[in-house]
Amino acid sequence: MADETLTPNAKKVYEAMKKLGATSEDKLKTADDIMKAASMGKGIVNNALQELINKGYVKRIARQKSAGYYLLK
Repeated sequence: MADETLTPNAKKVYEAMKKLGATSEDKLKTADDIMKAASMGKGIVNNALQELINKGYVKRIARQKSAGYYLLK
């Protein structure tokens, strides 16, 4: 991660996504999966995901029931 302007929560979510292997569109993970892996509350995870999306680290894919997320960087 070259950009050190991420909050500690966003860094933790990023690391949890790496651990889960959410690295491509065919390996999407839901916010619930990420929440369990990062052992953080859902609101905190959602805020961190929003920050990562805004900074271009994560891509959100809207699906039928729940959105999926994967890492871009």
